[in-house]
Amino acid sequence: METFNVGTGKGTSVLEVIQAFERVTDQKLPYKIVQRRAGDVAEAYADTTKANIVLGWKARYSLEEALLSAWQWEQKFRKK
Repeated sequence: METFNVGTGKGTSVLEVIQAFERVTDQKLPYKIVQRRAGDVAEAYADTTKANIVLGWKARYSLEEALLSAWQWEQKFRKK
């Protein structure tokens, strides 16, 4: 069994994700910026090299596209 990281290969901060979500959904999220807690990871991202080489896999969607798709999916099922 093999393990593969999938992602864009570039890091995105929590604030960047929040701002991207707000941009594509026109929804304002309640948040506040505070100090990092002890043990919080400073940064993390997926090294997709192995998936690119072995599987020929590459991310097709931008962060904004992925967030919008997830939001639209959530809204579709929320209405039921």
